[in-house]
Amino acid sequence: MHKLKIIWALIRVFLPEPLVRLLYLGRLPSVAGRRIDPKAQAATDLVDLLRDPENPPTLEESRAQLAAMAAKFERPCPPSVTKTNITLPGATSERPARIYTRSDRDPFAAQPTLLYLHGGGWVQGSIDSHDGLCGALANLSGVRVISFDYRLAPEHKFPAAPDDILTCYRALLKGAGNLNITPTQLAIGGDSAGGNLTGSLMHDLATSDLPMPAAQLLIYPGTDGRLTSQSMQDLAHQPLLPASRIDWYLSLYLPKGHDRTDPRFSTLLSPHHAGQPPALIIAGGHDPLWDDALSYARSLEEAGVQVTLHTYPGQIHAFVSLTRVIPQGRVALDQAAQWLKTTLAR
Repeated sequence: MHKLKIIWALIRVFLPEPLVRLLYLGRLPSVAGRRIDPKAQAATDLVDLLRDPENPPTLEESRAQLAAMAAKFERPCPPSVTKTNITLPGATSERPARIYTRSDRDPFAAQPTLLYLHGGGWVQGSIDSHDGLCGALANLSGVRVISFDYRLAPEHKFPAAPDDILTCYRALLKGAGNLNITPTQLAIGGDSAGGNLTGSLMHDLATSDLPMPAAQLLIYPGTDGRLTSQSMQDLAHQPLLPASRIDWYLSLYLPKGHDRTDPRFSTLLSPHHAGQPPALIIAGGHDPLWDDALSYARSLEEAGVQVTLHTYPGQIHAFVSLTRVIPQGRVALDQAAQWLKTTLAR
């Protein structure tokens, strides 16, 4: 019976949105007045059936599950995009990276560029798991996207990842990879943990001798390690990103006893929001990180930063990576691409 439920849930995820809406008619839950999108509910129901909270996966299983989810539910990199694998400096060694450009562009010419940092709770994900997302951004915006494979925990705990990213940023401005990058044509961005690491880099740049980039893109970023927000409480059992899973990620990422309010990790608490570049922030209303994103947007605005906030009240965590099954994920990607194109053309 359980297998039949999974099969039906999988079918439901891939059905057209109007039909799914009819199937859930009158049965879509709300949180704080935010009603979930029917396709998001279908994805939630599938994940709920696939995950057993009493028997959480091992790290290896979790990494494999994320890779499988990306392969099944994210649209692949468009054929009109050329991919070029390179390496870029990290704090201790060269790290894999991948360039995405439209096929008519020279990957190494000076041009508007997004340095992308993948999500995955700082312990999983890779340039492969976010291949479709990065390809879509490059195709839709015309902006060169460079996906950077920072070190993961628990093999490399905090601050290994932000150290890698700061080193990479510094190296790019010095000509690493012959990519001809200048800060006035460079955006930094990422989703979830990658959004957190984007904010961490802004904090680091404010305390260094390096110039800020021209823009920052934060897709449902984690910004507050205290985990006490209202959305974190309301959505503690949301199957896509339950509170227990967030705690697990943090136990693997942060050294034992590390202060979760460290502004290099809890970027909402950084005293260096003023002077940061324009930001686009994307938030989902059925994501525990909803308040993290909204609070961060508000804090940046109060510090004088130009902020564009796109809210999707009915969406779940990772919806931008589920573009085969959640149409609003494609809408969000298109909005992000157009913002990048406009902002980096200034």
